[in-house]
Amino acid sequence: MVKTLTDEGVIVVGHIGLMPQFVRLDGGYKIKGKNEEQQKKLLEDALSLEEAGAGLLVLEGITAPIAQKITQTIKIPTIGIGSGKDCDGQILVWSDMLGFFDSFKPKFVREYLKGKELVQNAIKQYADDVKKGNFPNELESYY
Repeated sequence: MVKTLTDEGVIVVGHIGLMPQFVRLDGGYKIKGKNEEQQKKLLEDALSLEEAGAGLLVLEGITAPIAQKITQTIKIPTIGIGSGKDCDGQILVWSDMLGFFDSFKPKFVREYLKGKELVQNAIKQYADDVKKGNFPNELESYY
């Protein structure tokens, strides 16, 4: 499929490792590349996607050593999601980075803001202003 698409001029982004869309089939969020068999398969998949014409490759939820090996082996850029620092680029989902969720936090997430608290406080303040009749005021109304 990748070869067919790229032959038609479509830029394809490959994706290997943990696939969130398949976590139920996979029995949960499981890191890939923990054993030699998985590492071999990940490297083979990366090489196959590159050979088929993928323009770049997302490495998600794989161990840092195999992510580094893949990055050093293939010529196309790698983008890591929880796959260590040696990928060519990094993705951190903005809602994770800004701290909007606390019920599930993967190991690779670093929070740069306590967004959940800020949003909750803003919503409470808004509700209080509406209940007290402070919002909307004359500046926020049309006459």
